[in-house]
Amino acid sequence: MRVAFRTDASLEIGTGHVMRCLTLASMLRSRGAECIFLSRAHEGHLLEQIERQGFTAFVLDEHPSSSLQKGVTADGQPPHAAWLGTSWENDAGDSQSALSTFSSMGPVDWLVVDHYGLDIQWERAMRESCIKLLVIDDLADRAHDCDLLLDQNLGRDAADYASRASRNTHLLMGPEYALLRPEFSEARDASLRRRSSPTLQQILVTMGGVDKGNFTRQVLMALNDCPLPEDVHVVAVMGPHAPWLADIRELTNGMRVATSVKVGVTNMAELMSVSDVAIGAGGSTTWERCSVGLPAVLASIAANQERITQAVVQSGAALECDMDSMHSTFMDLFASRDLPSRLAAMSRAAAAVTDGEGAQRVSGEMMCRKQ
Repeated sequence: MRVAFRTDASLEIGTGHVMRCLTLASMLRSRGAECIFLSRAHEGHLLEQIERQGFTAFVLDEHPSSSLQKGVTADGQPPHAAWLGTSWENDAGDSQSALSTFSSMGPVDWLVVDHYGLDIQWERAMRESCIKLLVIDDLADRAHDCDLLLDQNLGRDAADYASRASRNTHLLMGPEYALLRPEFSEARDASLRRRSSPTLQQILVTMGGVDKGNFTRQVLMALNDCPLPEDVHVVAVMGPHAPWLADIRELTNGMRVATSVKVGVTNMAELMSVSDVAIGAGGSTTWERCSVGLPAVLASIAANQERITQAVVQSGAALECDMDSMHSTFMDLFASRDLPSRLAAMSRAAAAVTDGEGAQRVSGEMMCRKQ
Protein backbone atom coordinates (compact mmCIF):
# COMPACT_ATOMS: atom_id res chain seq x y z
CA MET A 1 0.00 0.00 0.00
CA ARG A 2 1.35 3.44 -0.99
CA VAL A 3 0.45 6.42 1.20
CA ALA A 4 1.28 10.12 0.76
CA PHE A 5 0.93 12.74 3.50
CA ARG A 6 0.35 16.44 2.78
CA THR A 7 1.17 18.42 5.91
CA ASP A 8 3.35 21.31 7.07
CA ALA A 9 5.13 22.66 10.13
CA SER A 10 6.20 26.25 10.72
CA LEU A 11 6.60 28.85 13.44
CA GLU A 12 2.98 29.86 12.74
CA ILE A 13 1.49 26.39 12.25
CA GLY A 14 3.47 24.63 14.97
CA THR A 15 4.73 21.06 14.88
CA GLY A 16 1.67 19.02 15.86
CA HIS A 17 0.32 18.29 12.38
CA VAL A 18 3.57 16.79 11.12
CA MET A 19 4.17 14.90 14.35
CA ARG A 20 0.82 13.12 14.34
CA CYS A 21 1.21 12.31 10.65
CA LEU A 22 4.60 10.78 11.43
CA THR A 23 2.89 8.66 14.07
CA LEU A 24 0.33 7.37 11.59
CA ALA A 25 3.00 6.85 8.88
CA SER A 26 5.14 4.81 11.28
CA MET A 27 2.18 2.63 12.20
CA LEU A 28 1.30 2.10 8.52
CA ARG A 29 4.94 1.29 7.70
CA SER A 30 4.93 -1.37 10.43
CA ARG A 31 1.99 -2.93 8.56
CA GLY A 32 3.82 -2.95 5.23
CA ALA A 33 2.87 0.41 3.70
CA GLU A 34 5.25 2.72 1.84
CA CYS A 35 4.80 6.32 3.00
CA ILE A 36 6.08 9.69 1.76
CA PHE A 37 5.54 13.31 2.81
CA LEU A 38 4.76 16.42 0.77
CA SER A 39 5.71 19.60 2.67
CA ARG A 40 6.82 23.18 2.21
CA ALA A 41 10.05 24.52 3.67
CA HIS A 42 8.42 27.18 5.86
CA GLU A 43 10.51 28.70 8.62
CA GLY A 44 10.38 26.12 11.40
CA HIS A 45 9.73 23.15 9.07
CA LEU A 46 10.41 19.56 10.13
CA LEU A 47 11.71 18.15 6.84
CA GLU A 48 14.92 16.86 8.42
CA GLN A 49 12.99 15.12 11.19
CA ILE A 50 10.72 13.45 8.63
CA GLU A 51 13.78 12.09 6.82
CA ARG A 52 15.49 11.06 10.07
CA GLN A 53 12.52 8.83 10.72
CA GLY A 54 13.15 7.10 7.41
CA PHE A 55 10.54 8.75 5.19
CA THR A 56 11.10 10.50 1.87
CA ALA A 57 10.05 14.16 1.99
CA PHE A 58 9.20 15.97 -1.25
CA VAL A 59 9.78 19.71 -0.79
CA LEU A 60 7.05 21.62 -2.63
CA ASP A 61 8.01 24.65 -4.73
CA GLU A 62 8.07 28.17 -3.34
CA HIS A 63 5.71 30.78 -4.82
CA PRO A 64 7.11 34.10 -3.60
CA SER A 65 4.57 36.20 -5.52
CA SER A 66 1.61 34.66 -3.72
CA SER A 67 -0.40 37.14 -1.62
CA LEU A 68 -1.08 34.37 0.89
CA GLN A 69 2.54 34.53 1.99
CA LYS A 70 1.75 37.96 3.37
CA GLY A 71 -1.16 36.66 5.42
CA VAL A 72 -3.92 37.72 3.04
CA THR A 73 -6.78 35.23 2.94
CA ALA A 74 -9.02 35.54 -0.12
CA ASP A 75 -12.80 35.41 0.06
CA GLY A 76 -14.17 31.88 -0.08
CA GLN A 77 -10.96 30.36 1.30
CA PRO A 78 -10.52 28.55 4.63
CA PRO A 79 -9.85 30.81 7.63
CA HIS A 80 -6.29 29.47 7.81
CA ALA A 81 -5.59 29.60 4.06
CA ALA A 82 -2.65 31.96 4.64
CA TRP A 83 -0.81 29.17 6.45
CA LEU A 84 -0.39 27.46 3.08
CA GLY A 85 1.96 30.15 1.75
CA THR A 86 0.43 29.96 -1.74
CA SER A 87 -2.93 29.39 -3.42
CA TRP A 88 -4.65 26.03 -3.17
CA GLU A 89 -4.38 25.74 -6.97
CA ASN A 90 -0.59 26.09 -6.82
CA ASP A 91 -0.44 23.65 -3.94
CA ALA A 92 -2.54 21.07 -5.78
CA GLY A 93 -0.33 21.36 -8.87
CA ASP A 94 2.86 21.02 -6.82
CA SER A 95 1.43 18.03 -4.96
CA GLN A 96 0.34 16.32 -8.17
CA SER A 97 3.83 16.76 -9.63
CA ALA A 98 5.44 15.26 -6.53
CA LEU A 99 3.04 12.32 -6.55
CA SER A 100 3.72 11.59 -10.21
CA THR A 101 7.41 11.29 -9.32
CA PHE A 102 6.68 8.96 -6.41
CA SER A 103 3.98 6.85 -8.00
CA SER A 104 4.84 5.96 -11.59
CA MET A 105 2.39 3.06 -11.33
CA GLY A 106 -0.62 5.36 -10.99
CA PRO A 107 -2.56 6.93 -8.11
CA VAL A 108 -1.44 6.34 -4.54
CA ASP A 109 -3.70 4.13 -2.44
CA TRP A 110 -4.20 6.83 0.18
CA LEU A 111 -3.59 10.55 0.28
CA VAL A 112 -3.66 11.92 3.83
CA VAL A 113 -4.06 15.67 4.27
CA ASP A 114 -3.59 17.36 7.64
CA HIS A 115 -3.66 21.09 6.95
CA TYR A 116 -6.07 23.81 8.12
CA GLY A 117 -5.31 25.77 4.93
CA LEU A 118 -6.79 23.15 2.58
CA ASP A 119 -10.41 22.26 1.96
CA ILE A 120 -12.82 20.65 -0.51
CA GLN A 121 -11.42 22.57 -3.50
CA TRP A 122 -7.94 21.11 -3.08
CA GLU A 123 -9.31 17.67 -2.21
CA ARG A 124 -11.42 17.49 -5.35
CA ALA A 125 -8.45 18.57 -7.47
CA MET A 126 -6.36 15.76 -5.97
CA ARG A 127 -8.89 12.98 -6.52
CA GLU A 128 -7.24 11.75 -9.72
CA SER A 129 -3.95 11.32 -7.87
CA CYS A 130 -5.27 8.95 -5.20
CA ILE A 131 -7.65 6.05 -4.78
CA LYS A 132 -8.75 7.06 -1.28
CA LEU A 133 -8.43 10.31 0.67
CA LEU A 134 -8.19 10.80 4.44
CA VAL A 135 -8.63 14.25 6.00
CA ILE A 136 -7.38 14.96 9.52
CA ASP A 137 -9.18 17.97 10.98
CA ASP A 138 -9.80 19.58 14.37
CA LEU A 139 -11.89 22.62 13.52
CA ALA A 140 -14.99 21.57 11.52
CA ASP A 141 -14.82 24.98 9.88
CA ARG A 142 -14.73 24.03 6.17
CA ALA A 143 -16.15 21.50 3.71
CA HIS A 144 -14.35 18.29 2.73
CA ASP A 145 -14.44 15.70 -0.05
CA CYS A 146 -12.87 12.56 1.43
CA ASP A 147 -13.42 8.89 2.17
CA LEU A 148 -12.29 9.01 5.80
CA LEU A 149 -12.39 12.03 8.10
CA LEU A 150 -10.58 11.94 11.42
CA ASP A 151 -11.26 14.45 14.19
CA GLN A 152 -9.67 13.12 17.37
CA ASN A 153 -11.03 15.75 19.73
CA LEU A 154 -13.11 15.14 22.82
CA GLY A 155 -16.78 16.00 22.39
CA ARG A 156 -16.68 15.91 18.61
CA ASP A 157 -19.46 13.95 16.88
CA ALA A 158 -20.92 13.36 13.43
CA ALA A 159 -23.31 16.31 13.72
CA ASP A 160 -20.35 18.71 13.60
CA TYR A 161 -19.59 17.56 10.05
CA ALA A 162 -23.14 16.97 8.83
CA SER A 163 -22.96 19.92 6.44
CA ARG A 164 -19.21 19.66 5.77
CA ALA A 165 -18.78 16.08 4.53
CA SER A 166 -20.77 13.83 2.22
CA ARG A 167 -22.93 10.94 3.37
CA ASN A 168 -20.33 8.57 1.93
CA THR A 169 -17.59 9.88 4.20
CA HIS A 170 -16.78 7.55 7.09
CA LEU A 171 -16.17 9.59 10.24
CA LEU A 172 -13.66 8.70 12.95
CA MET A 173 -14.58 10.93 15.89
CA GLY A 174 -13.07 11.39 19.33
CA PRO A 175 -9.88 10.63 21.31
CA GLU A 176 -10.20 6.86 20.84
CA TYR A 177 -8.70 7.66 17.43
CA ALA A 178 -6.03 10.07 18.73
CA LEU A 179 -2.79 9.52 16.82
CA LEU A 180 -0.31 8.63 19.55
CA ARG A 181 2.97 6.77 19.24
CA PRO A 182 2.97 3.18 20.63
CA GLU A 183 5.18 4.25 23.53
CA PHE A 184 2.15 5.88 25.19
CA SER A 185 -0.05 2.78 25.28
CA GLU A 186 3.01 0.77 26.37
CA ALA A 187 3.67 3.17 29.26
CA ARG A 188 0.03 3.43 30.31
CA ASP A 189 -0.29 0.62 32.87
CA ALA A 190 2.85 1.49 34.82
CA SER A 191 2.00 5.19 34.76
CA LEU A 192 -1.49 4.60 36.13
CA ARG A 193 -0.21 2.31 38.91
CA ARG A 194 2.21 4.93 40.26
CA ARG A 195 -0.64 7.45 40.48
CA SER A 196 -2.61 5.46 43.06
CA SER A 197 -0.83 7.45 45.79
CA PRO A 198 0.04 10.80 44.16
CA THR A 199 2.88 13.03 45.33
CA LEU A 200 4.33 16.21 43.85
CA GLN A 201 7.88 15.51 42.73
CA GLN A 202 7.99 16.55 39.08
CA ILE A 203 6.12 19.20 37.09
CA LEU A 204 6.22 18.95 33.31
CA VAL A 205 5.82 22.12 31.21
CA THR A 206 4.91 21.68 27.53
CA MET A 207 3.65 24.83 25.82
CA GLY A 208 4.09 23.54 22.27
CA GLY A 209 7.01 22.59 20.08
CA VAL A 210 7.44 26.17 18.82
CA ASP A 211 5.93 28.35 21.59
CA LYS A 212 6.17 31.45 19.44
CA GLY A 213 4.56 33.57 22.19
CA ASN A 214 7.10 32.49 24.85
CA PHE A 215 4.38 31.17 27.15
CA THR A 216 6.91 28.84 28.75
CA ARG A 217 8.53 31.87 30.36
CA GLN A 218 5.24 33.01 31.88
CA VAL A 219 4.62 29.52 33.28
CA LEU A 220 8.08 29.26 34.85
CA MET A 221 7.85 32.71 36.39
CA ALA A 222 4.45 31.88 37.90
CA LEU A 223 5.79 28.58 39.27
CA ASN A 224 8.74 30.42 40.80
CA ASP A 225 6.33 32.46 42.93
CA CYS A 226 4.48 29.37 44.21
CA PRO A 227 5.16 27.56 47.51
CA LEU A 228 6.51 24.43 45.85
CA PRO A 229 8.34 21.78 47.89
CA GLU A 230 12.09 22.27 47.76
CA ASP A 231 12.64 18.84 46.21
CA VAL A 232 10.30 19.43 43.26
CA HIS A 233 11.87 19.24 39.80
CA VAL A 234 10.40 21.30 36.94
CA VAL A 235 11.04 20.04 33.39
CA ALA A 236 10.31 22.32 30.44
CA VAL A 237 10.11 20.64 27.02
CA MET A 238 10.71 22.71 23.87
CA GLY A 239 11.26 22.06 20.18
CA PRO A 240 14.57 22.65 18.40
CA HIS A 241 13.08 25.58 16.44
CA ALA A 242 11.58 27.34 19.47
CA PRO A 243 12.62 31.00 19.06
CA TRP A 244 12.85 31.62 22.83
CA LEU A 245 14.95 28.59 23.70
CA ALA A 246 18.04 30.54 24.80
CA ASP A 247 15.87 32.87 26.90
CA ILE A 248 14.29 29.93 28.73
CA ARG A 249 17.63 28.29 29.39
CA GLU A 250 18.90 31.51 30.96
CA LEU A 251 15.74 31.88 33.04
CA THR A 252 16.09 28.40 34.56
CA ASN A 253 19.37 29.43 36.20
CA GLY A 254 17.44 31.72 38.54
CA MET A 255 14.57 29.39 39.44
CA ARG A 256 13.96 28.70 43.14
CA VAL A 257 13.53 24.97 42.49
CA ALA A 258 15.58 22.71 40.24
CA THR A 259 14.50 23.35 36.64
CA SER A 260 15.79 21.80 33.42
CA VAL A 261 15.06 22.30 29.72
CA LYS A 262 14.79 19.35 27.34
CA VAL A 263 14.86 19.93 23.58
CA GLY A 264 13.48 17.67 20.85
CA VAL A 265 12.74 14.84 23.26
CA THR A 266 12.15 11.34 21.94
CA ASN A 267 10.94 9.86 25.25
CA MET A 268 7.86 11.96 25.94
CA ALA A 269 5.84 8.99 27.21
CA GLU A 270 8.52 8.27 29.79
CA LEU A 271 8.70 11.93 30.83
CA MET A 272 4.94 12.10 31.24
CA SER A 273 4.81 8.82 33.13
CA VAL A 274 7.25 10.01 35.79
CA SER A 275 5.69 13.48 36.10
CA ASP A 276 2.98 14.23 38.64
CA VAL A 277 1.27 17.16 36.94
CA ALA A 278 1.68 18.88 33.58
CA ILE A 279 1.20 22.48 32.59
CA GLY A 280 0.54 22.74 28.90
CA ALA A 281 -1.29 24.10 25.92
CA GLY A 282 -4.57 22.61 24.75
CA GLY A 283 -3.16 21.06 21.57
CA SER A 284 -2.66 17.46 20.48
CA THR A 285 -0.25 16.78 23.38
CA THR A 286 -3.43 16.75 25.49
CA TRP A 287 -4.19 13.21 24.33
CA GLU A 288 -0.67 12.04 25.17
CA ARG A 289 -1.13 13.30 28.73
CA CYS A 290 -4.52 11.67 29.05
CA SER A 291 -3.31 8.30 27.77
CA VAL A 292 -0.91 7.95 30.72
CA GLY A 293 -3.31 9.54 33.22
CA LEU A 294 -1.25 12.71 33.76
CA PRO A 295 -3.23 15.50 35.49
CA ALA A 296 -2.86 18.87 33.80
CA VAL A 297 -3.37 22.60 34.00
CA LEU A 298 -4.31 23.76 30.50
CA ALA A 299 -4.02 27.16 28.86
CA SER A 300 -5.46 27.83 25.41
CA ILE A 301 -2.74 29.72 23.57
CA ALA A 302 -4.54 29.62 20.21
CA ALA A 303 -8.20 29.97 19.26
CA ASN A 304 -8.29 26.46 17.79
CA GLN A 305 -7.36 25.01 21.21
CA GLU A 306 -10.26 26.49 23.16
CA ARG A 307 -12.75 23.72 22.39
CA ILE A 308 -10.25 21.01 23.35
CA THR A 309 -9.38 22.75 26.61
CA GLN A 310 -13.00 23.23 27.62
CA ALA A 311 -13.92 19.60 26.85
CA VAL A 312 -10.99 18.19 28.81
CA VAL A 313 -11.67 20.46 31.78
CA GLN A 314 -15.33 19.41 31.77
CA SER A 315 -14.24 15.76 31.83
CA GLY A 316 -12.37 16.41 35.10
CA ALA A 317 -8.95 15.57 33.62
CA ALA A 318 -7.53 19.08 33.90
CA LEU A 319 -7.85 22.56 35.33
CA GLU A 320 -8.11 25.59 33.06
CA CYS A 321 -6.27 28.85 33.36
CA ASP A 322 -5.53 31.78 31.12
CA MET A 323 -2.21 33.54 31.08
CA ASP A 324 -3.51 36.30 33.37
CA SER A 325 -4.90 33.96 36.05
CA MET A 326 -2.05 31.46 35.94
CA HIS A 327 -0.44 32.52 39.22
CA SER A 328 -3.67 32.26 41.22
CA THR A 329 -4.53 28.88 39.63
CA PHE A 330 -1.11 27.49 40.55
CA MET A 331 -1.38 28.85 44.10
CA ASP A 332 -4.81 27.28 44.54
CA LEU A 333 -3.62 23.89 43.32
CA PHE A 334 -0.13 23.55 44.74
CA ALA A 335 -0.96 25.04 48.16
CA SER A 336 -4.04 22.85 48.51
CA ARG A 337 -4.15 20.47 51.48
CA ASP A 338 -6.04 17.94 49.40
CA LEU A 339 -3.58 18.06 46.49
CA PRO A 340 -3.04 14.25 46.44
CA SER A 341 -6.75 13.49 46.19
CA ARG A 342 -7.23 16.18 43.53
CA LEU A 343 -4.40 14.75 41.45
CA ALA A 344 -5.78 11.24 41.82
CA ALA A 345 -9.23 12.29 40.64
CA MET A 346 -7.82 14.16 37.66
CA SER A 347 -5.66 11.17 36.76
CA ARG A 348 -8.63 8.79 36.73
CA ALA A 349 -10.60 11.19 34.54
CA ALA A 350 -7.67 11.64 32.16
CA ALA A 351 -7.16 7.90 31.75
CA ALA A 352 -10.81 7.50 30.80
CA VAL A 353 -10.44 9.91 27.86
CA THR A 354 -8.20 7.73 25.68
CA ASP A 355 -6.20 4.50 25.91
CA GLY A 356 -3.53 5.56 23.41
CA GLU A 357 -4.48 2.97 20.75
CA GLY A 358 -5.82 5.44 18.18
CA ALA A 359 -3.05 5.05 15.59
CA GLN A 360 -3.69 1.31 15.48
CA ARG A 361 -7.40 1.91 14.93
CA VAL A 362 -6.94 4.52 12.19
CA SER A 363 -4.33 2.47 10.31
CA GLY A 364 -6.63 -0.53 10.56
CA GLU A 365 -9.48 1.44 9.00
CA MET A 366 -7.19 2.50 6.16
CA MET A 367 -6.00 -1.03 5.50
CA CYS A 368 -9.56 -2.33 5.40
CA ARG A 369 -10.80 0.42 3.08
CA LYS A 370 -7.90 0.71 0.64
CA GLN A 371 -9.92 -0.73 -2.26
